[in-house]
Amino acid sequence: MLYLKEANFENMEKEYLFVREIPADESGFTNPWPGVSREDFAQTALLQMIAASKAENVPACYVPQTSLFLWEDDEIVGLFRIRHYLNDSLQNGAGHIGYFIKKEYRGKGYGKEGLRLTLQIAKDIIPEEEIYLQVNKDNPASLHVILGNGGYIHSEDEKTYLLRIKKEKLCKTV
Repeated sequence: MLYLKEANFENMEKEYLFVREIPADESGFTNPWPGVSREDFAQTALLQMIAASKAENVPACYVPQTSLFLWEDDEIVGLFRIRHYLNDSLQNGAGHIGYFIKKEYRGKGYGKEGLRLTLQIAKDIIPEEEIYLQVNKDNPASLHVILGNGGYIHSEDEKTYLLRIKKEKLCKTV
């Protein structure tokens, strides 16, 4: 069964093992903790993730964000981040949502379903009428995932597409 779970101490060991393996920057998804030690993950990284979701101790020029791990039964297969609102750099850059799928799970629908699940949460957090996303042009799989979730290309430059998903098009949760 595929589901999302916010960063938490209960699942710290699996979260740690997952996060330390994410490269510092892969296709625009950044990880400030590649290769992090278990101690630093527990005392710094995880605390920062949890605090950011509550809008606590968010550095200037950043916005609150919720980190959601995508689980397949008892294994983490991806990480999705929802930025709660946009500042100037996010509006014309990374947007509201960023995600990473573990290499061995790519091309199997995890990105598309993980984004669908994330959008159901994001629509209740994000105040804007559209959810902004960005994808590098050299990442057609991610472009396909976003388009498959109702996204459309809003604009582009030589390296990236800026996409939008209208919140009104997302299914209502009960």
